[in-house]
Amino acid sequence: MLAENNKLAMAKTFSGWLLLFMVQPYTMTRVEDGIIATFFHYKFDMNPDLANLHPYPFEKLAKLKQGCVPPTDKEHIALSIGEPKHPTPSFITEAVIEHLHGLSNYPTTAGSVELRQSIADWLNNRFQLDGNIDPANQVLPVNGTREALFAFAQAVIDRNQESPLVLMPNPFYQIYEGAAILAGAEPYFLNCDADNSFIPDFAAVSADVWKRCQLIYLCSPGNPTGAVINQSTLMKLIELAHQHDFIIAADECYSEIYFNDEYAPIGLLQAAVAAGYTDLSRCVVFHSLSKRSNAPGLRSGFVAGDANVLKDFLRYRTYHGCAMPPATQSASIVAWQDEMHVDLNRSLYHEKFAAVLDILSPVMNVKWPQAGFYLWAETPISDTEFAQRLFAEQNVTVLPGSYLARDTKNGNPGQNRIRMALVAPLDECIDAAHRIRTLIETLETMENP
Repeated sequence: MLAENNKLAMAKTFSGWLLLFMVQPYTMTRVEDGIIATFFHYKFDMNPDLANLHPYPFEKLAKLKQGCVPPTDKEHIALSIGEPKHPTPSFITEAVIEHLHGLSNYPTTAGSVELRQSIADWLNNRFQLDGNIDPANQVLPVNGTREALFAFAQAVIDRNQESPLVLMPNPFYQIYEGAAILAGAEPYFLNCDADNSFIPDFAAVSADVWKRCQLIYLCSPGNPTGAVINQSTLMKLIELAHQHDFIIAADECYSEIYFNDEYAPIGLLQAAVAAGYTDLSRCVVFHSLSKRSNAPGLRSGFVAGDANVLKDFLRYRTYHGCAMPPATQSASIVAWQDEMHVDLNRSLYHEKFAAVLDILSPVMNVKWPQAGFYLWAETPISDTEFAQRLFAEQNVTVLPGSYLARDTKNGNPGQNRIRMALVAPLDECIDAAHRIRTLIETLETMENP
């Protein structure tokens, strides 16, 4: 049945007429299946920038594995997805349950005073900020860093400016690119090559690019490289931000997974204070409990930094409707206040990296990362062929490095590398390492029979 204006579509079910929604002119196909009598094919306009989004790496990986039949005598081991698998500490889970009575109240977008204070205390202690962080104006809870990293670009990019750029590392977390595109800006990729210790070469960026830059995403420790940007480089970048009027968004969600207590990764806010910018101007950091506390399902993190930037970001988020649930806030408070479980988490990763590298280092170019839970290993054949054969012959899934990067005039910095997330239990990581070594030794035998 159609309304007179030909824009209102309705579908008939056994329970009566079901109102769908307003649509533009369409074609109609009738299907008799005894349940739904009519399907409508319709067309309507959406944000054209959606068409510019790239397929997600795991979508590409699924296509790469299509048609492969792995051996049935080997259990599948996934090293492809960076999802923590260590148990969530029980005191965090218990805090959620204990505070479920808070479901009867609307939470505020700014979060509770207690949560913001616990975050500020953690930042002060972890990054030696000397009290230069105001929980009332420089801390904002978010539902995990993924949504906040995306939303941040929507709030800060001025699309009325000519050809705005968003700079980002390459390879990179694909949210940065999608955020830039849907904010009306152009992504600009900074290759992270081994020759520069997998850190972007900021000195090679032209003045014209800096002039057009409105936002730069950093990832330190890096995903997938594990590289940490040092204080001197961060301080120079902060000077550039003030000189060229852009904002630095530092994704630091891997900062608490490191392997030497004397070299805990430095943070952007720490570098800002050291450079004399105690107001943290033009600097915003993103942290999460997903990796630090093995609580990816909690969806809890925060942004902190420049009070003027966060004031406008809070206004954006008020309309966005993304307040953190009260029980999540309560669990987050106790998580940020405890370091014992974080120390244990680091020790578990240290054990896995030591075991896996002992197996793989003799046969492939792979080294300890400075931080994070990824190995960024060089492959003897193309990264896509290696990943495909590893799944087909050994039932192990890794992520081709080229899927995490973009082609540039200087090449694809992910080519001939794979990302391995050591998130599985120790025995599975060791088993996977032996299978990877077996494939490499098979390839060497084929090359040199």
